[in-house]
Amino acid sequence: MSDVWAPEAFKARTDTVLAGFLDDEAAALLAVDDALDPLAEALRTTARHGKRLRAAFCYWGWRAAGQPDSEALMRAAAALELVHAAAVVHDDLIDDSPLRHGRPTAHHAFAALPRPRRRPRAAARALALLLGDHLMALAGRLYAESGLPAAYLSRGRPLWAALARELVAGEALEILHTGGLPDTGTSLKVIRYKTAKYTVEQPLLLGALLAGAPAALREGLSRYGLPLGEAFQLRDDLLGLFGDPARTGKAPLDDLRTARPTVLLAETWSAADPAQRALLRSALDGDGPPDDEGLREVRALMTELGAPARVERMIAGRVEEAVRTLDDLDLDLPGPAHRALTDLAHRAAVRHH
Repeated sequence: MSDVWAPEAFKARTDTVLAGFLDDEAAALLAVDDALDPLAEALRTTARHGKRLRAAFCYWGWRAAGQPDSEALMRAAAALELVHAAAVVHDDLIDDSPLRHGRPTAHHAFAALPRPRRRPRAAARALALLLGDHLMALAGRLYAESGLPAAYLSRGRPLWAALARELVAGEALEILHTGGLPDTGTSLKVIRYKTAKYTVEQPLLLGALLAGAPAALREGLSRYGLPLGEAFQLRDDLLGLFGDPARTGKAPLDDLRTARPTVLLAETWSAADPAQRALLRSALDGDGPPDDEGLREVRALMTELGAPARVERMIAGRVEEAVRTLDDLDLDLPGPAHRALTDLAHRAAVRHH
């Protein structure tokens, strides 16, 4: 790759790494038994989509430390996309989401298999759980077998462990706080650990650690990455409720249907009067599954109380903080890395899907 940041070329390059790796793994599964074809096909398709932001942040963490382009680093960076694929499968399973990228989620796709089984729904969920677990294991394997020297890989081992731990912690915090009293601080902590860190900060730091970056540069990249990761997830939450489903590929109202502790919900609760809070409780905490009409009323209330506008300001403030950090690091960053990370800041937070 040249020093000119070309996002589509980078995405294609990452896709090629992942496709080859997963095709080989799918073939290995089929060598065990042809009945594993649904799992093999799911391996190929689950990681087929994505913006490849995590791989890009890892790559530019490496380049920010002055290292040249590297095929081995590309493979290590692509491993982070398998972490994301695993997290998506597990998250969709936990939330029972029907759609992702406009296609059935893994457990819904497994439920549609024609072969008759006892307890098909339970079997489909079990297969999705195994798929997510296997994707996480494959991420570690792709990283370890990337071709980077063992001494380089050992630098990233503690961060890799922290990434896995904090991803689980964030998902668990969301489950534990779902249905609780909405609180913006709690919601921000959930998104920081569930998404923000493994989407931006940790990929950047992994690339920088692999490159042998000094502590001062890593600290600066962390100050850039954390607010930007939060901005990414805040945008995702906005798109989930107010975006165009044809572009997001997700089922609208899902976040409300599962009463996820989003910042949008917390900001709405904070601004609501007693009658409006009663509406929120009725729609989100009532007996049985909430109906779409009630959820649309909650979404309209969010707009009425200005919650989306406040979240937009949170996003803008975090992107500004991230870009300002890059400017502060300007003398320590190679020009191509500065330009790429500036562009990535806007791609992560200013998007329509």
